[in-house]
Amino acid sequence: MKSPRKPAAKSSTRGYLDGQMLIAMPAMHDERFARTLIYVCAHSTEGAMGIIVNQPAANINFPDLLVQLEVIPAAERIQLPTRVEEVKVLKGGPVETGRGFVLHSADFFLENSTLPIDEGICLTATLDILKAIALGNGPASAILALGYAGWAPGQLENEIQENGWLHCSADPELIFGADIESKYDKAMKKIGIALGQLSSEAGHA
Repeated sequence: MKSPRKPAAKSSTRGYLDGQMLIAMPAMHDERFARTLIYVCAHSTEGAMGIIVNQPAANINFPDLLVQLEVIPAAERIQLPTRVEEVKVLKGGPVETGRGFVLHSADFFLENSTLPIDEGICLTATLDILKAIALGNGPASAILALGYAGWAPGQLENEIQENGWLHCSADPELIFGADIESKYDKAMKKIGIALGQLSSEAGHA
């Protein structure tokens, strides 16, 4: 008997990659995406949107950002909960780089602001979640991405066909793991590929 746990609402979107990780092939010619790992937040006939989860934003940490965005006054920076220091600030992609997107665990939800993506993972792009994190009321796991990656209708499918991307299932370690540098290799290992096995000319033989 089928489990009633999850309705088959996604059957019409079979083949779409929401909630999956995209892994840039070593032959990726676009430097902005070289060795990137992207969590796909939305994918449909209208295009795709995702967050790069393995590129740290240079010279900026989360508490400083809270002060810059006036979520907290500078004087309160010292009193922030320890967990706030652990939230990673990443370069989420080349689109809207001045905007913050928080990928987080599903134990935090704001009506009309939070988008549930896949089991256990949500996206919120309002200042309210930053305030909640600063107060210690935020999600158990979160990363803040500046900007996102976007694809026009059919573009991502074409790039996958042209060997631009591999994909694998997502897991909390790949999204929220503290060791950002190792995420790409971990994703490759997850699909059973050692980087030495892949020619940089993959698909162009």
